[in-house]
Amino acid sequence: MSSLLFTPLRLRELVVRNRIFVSPMCQYSSADGFPTDWHLVHLGSRAVGGAGLVMLEATAVAPEGRISPDDSGIWTDAHAEAFRRITAFISQHGAVPGIQLAHGGRKASTRAPWLGDDPIPPAEGGWLPIGASPLAFADGYPVPREMASDDIDAVVEQFAAGARRSLAAGFQVVEVHMAHGYLLHSFLSPLSNTRTDAYGGSFENRARLPLRVARAVRETWPSRWPVLVRLSATDWVEGGWDLAGSVELARHLKELGVDLIDCSSGGLVADAKVPVGPGFQTPFAAAIRQQAGIPTAAVGLITEPVQAEHILRTEQADAVLLARQLLRDPYWPLRAARELEVDVEWPVQYQRARG
Repeated sequence: MSSLLFTPLRLRELVVRNRIFVSPMCQYSSADGFPTDWHLVHLGSRAVGGAGLVMLEATAVAPEGRISPDDSGIWTDAHAEAFRRITAFISQHGAVPGIQLAHGGRKASTRAPWLGDDPIPPAEGGWLPIGASPLAFADGYPVPREMASDDIDAVVEQFAAGARRSLAAGFQVVEVHMAHGYLLHSFLSPLSNTRTDAYGGSFENRARLPLRVARAVRETWPSRWPVLVRLSATDWVEGGWDLAGSVELARHLKELGVDLIDCSSGGLVADAKVPVGPGFQTPFAAAIRQQAGIPTAAVGLITEPVQAEHILRTEQADAVLLARQLLRDPYWPLRAARELEVDVEWPVQYQRARG
């Protein structure tokens, strides 16, 4: 029986060699937003390892949109140029280079996890975050400055400019980050959005900025290549953003020309009770795929080849995203192919180990 995991996936005119996507993972290793040798080796090894789509970490569209001062950014043309050697290497080894465009919102200006993961005050090199409403993410976090209409318009243009620069940088897939409590997610959830203007209150109003951003990115990005959106399908908190809202938003995103929903969850509320376990988010991908009629990708504790194959074969998703498993094993796709008895190309430099 042929493997769906290793069946190419066509998104518009782009053909991805298999359904294994590298999930965007912050590396906290950039210098003023610029990638370093770490990114070349980290991302390049996943392409060499056989992944189909290699996604760059959450990349800020503005300096104040970085989650930490060590995050990736693409707010200048110089940033775009710095990524070109990375995208070229990924492409050279048969994978598709992708980028996740992001704005940290009220969760911005924090230290790297190994430095404490706590907010950095302006006096220590941080900055005052902006947000949908003046509500802090958690105890010890600053109250963000509520965005005015001019700020909202600026963010839309920043995402569009980020998409233009991503194209110049050599990326072929762009993903808009609307998850994990960052800026666009904070507009979607009634727990973090208490506005009374055109961007708060009803579903239509709370979804207004995320949809404006999606439209701006889609209009900027080449029609032949796909735009993805990452959603937190639920806040895991009563009264918060939920699956029903995610399905409805996905329908709107599909109408705008978004090609695939990357289905994650949580991140908006620091103390949410999340039932973490193998494949715990896969039902969200299945529901959005079925009810919104749009391709989806599943993410979250997908660790074994047969598990990934099952997700695709039972039509719960069209692709899988691996995160920590690909940190543990950058060559997981090559191992998966062997376990599923699929013949795939190996780098010529590694042929002697193929066995």
